Amino acid sequence: MANSATDRKPTKRDHFNRLYTIVQEGSYPDADELMGFIEHELELLDKKNSGEKKPTAKQVANAALGEAIIGWMEPNTLYLSAEVAKTCPAVIDAGATQGTVTAILTQLYKAGKIVRTEDKRKNYYSLAE
Repeated sequence: MANSATDRKPTKRDHFNRLYTIVQEGSYPDADELMGFIEHELELLDKKNSGEKKPTAKQVANAALGEAIIGWMEPNTLYLSAEVAKTCPAVIDAGATQGTVTAILTQLYKAGKIVRTEDKRKNYYSLAE
């Protein structure tokens, strides 16, 4: 029986690496030109897959909204994401949904800017001390 983790479909990078090895080991008349092409294609794949992309307009807006939420939160107070969505003026003005607010709060939690406490399957958020 085939294992899906090891029997995956080869990627474009896999194919180019195999071609590069074949050309490098073989004796082709235009080997240097072909190897240059393959190296260029691999560089393009590296550039395409790099994490050096600018944030989208939505990501910038959500980051600003996250900072507004932090500024609005009171110390030593627990908030549900629904409360934040319904009462935070910046969230109301932006027209953000509760799902968006939950995602922003989760990002702030992972960044260490707020604390998340779970009680009876509900997540409460508060400012980090």
